[in-house]
Amino acid sequence: MGKTYDILNPELQAWLGHQKMFFVATAPLAASGHVNCSPKGGDTFRILGEREVAYLDLTGSGIETIAHLQENRRIVLMFCAFEGAPKIVRLHGQGEVVYPADPGYAALIAHFPAYTGARAVIRVTVTRISDSCGYAVPLMTFMEHRTVLDQWADRKTPAGLHEYRGQKNRLSIDGYAGYRDIGS
Repeated sequence: MGKTYDILNPELQAWLGHQKMFFVATAPLAASGHVNCSPKGGDTFRILGEREVAYLDLTGSGIETIAHLQENRRIVLMFCAFEGAPKIVRLHGQGEVVYPADPGYAALIAHFPAYTGARAVIRVTVTRISDSCGYAVPLMTFMEHRTVLDQWADRKTPAGLHEYRGQKNRLSIDGYAGYRDIGS
């Protein structure tokens, strides 16, 4: 059934690029800390190389992924086929938060369409690539991407987003340092 891959080969790259959503999971090192799993959608995922991917992190009410990556870098991205042949692909790796003021941000953000609410790019060096059957994943029909988050961010303005991040994205639910306010 499941197998591992040495690289993101062209077949895997095409399959990943076709998926409409993915999930990101991280956890702090402390056994008492909360594991986090977040759904991601929109045009926010990119394959940068055979063992490197990135996704656009949009402003939201939580900051768990960023907080966990800043503590320990562990991350897994999971993609499920909700249409077509059943399949699940997991990309385990070491994640890095790249903020707007960081070197390399401009080059990374150029891979994505403009999103007003973009707060960082998460770059992942993939250390393990695996698939599994996905037989229990339901078949679902994609209608369209939601635009509510984009509309919310557009209404906030850059100053409003800065203020929101200062209020809501400073600490994780476990008290870990969250968004680094570096002028964005």
